[in-house]
Amino acid sequence: MSAAPPPPSTAVAPWPAAFRSGLRNLADPARAPQMQAYMKSAMPFLGVSAVPLRRFCRAFFRDFSWETTGAWQANVLALWRGAEFREERYAAIELTGVRAARAYQTLAALPLYEEMIVTGAWWDYVDIIAGHRLWAILVNEGDPMKRAMLGWSTDPDTWKRRSAILCQLKGKAGTDLDLLYACIEPSIESKEFFLRKAIGWALREYAKTDAAEVLRYVARNEARLSGLSRREALKNVGTA
Repeated sequence: MSAAPPPPSTAVAPWPAAFRSGLRNLADPARAPQMQAYMKSAMPFLGVSAVPLRRFCRAFFRDFSWETTGAWQANVLALWRGAEFREERYAAIELTGVRAARAYQTLAALPLYEEMIVTGAWWDYVDIIAGHRLWAILVNEGDPMKRAMLGWSTDPDTWKRRSAILCQLKGKAGTDLDLLYACIEPSIESKEFFLRKAIGWALREYAKTDAAEVLRYVARNEARLSGLSRREALKNVGTA
């Protein structure tokens, strides 16, 4: 793992307790067991659904600002590391995406996201970080971030590999195909479901921009791609 982000005690105002209290006021405890079962989560849920959670986060975080990336990261980690319920970790991810944090989507934030990806280790956390936050760093940092994602693509950690594959989901015409294919390559013959699914998803998203290129790629690699990856890749452009 990269250099550790700052400890959560750095520059954290005493707001997390008030935030957690407000979140509990939105909870429907009767829904919590079903939510936990659906997500196959060891961490319990409060029972707050996505829409009210995002609405509450927007209102609560609206006036937040930070003088440094370290102060912002410390606030994120105050929620992430101290979470007792899964919704608190969702809120930490929301905090990474507020307007005031846009200036901090640089390589300096990569260790923060790496910690969240590795310790979260499940698709509901990982995919939004990979598809949105890592993409923002890629846009801002270019070649250094590409090198970082190439490193992640061969990492023993499945979720870092998945993140490298998914980091250009929003790329559209700006997708770096060399990077996409290079990040897929180490996992193209993997039997891991979440890597197979990620490969198909990344290709399917790019097919919205250039279906012919995805068809060519799948044809060239038909013997190596899993059936799941092929089906996902061609879902909207043909049959696997």
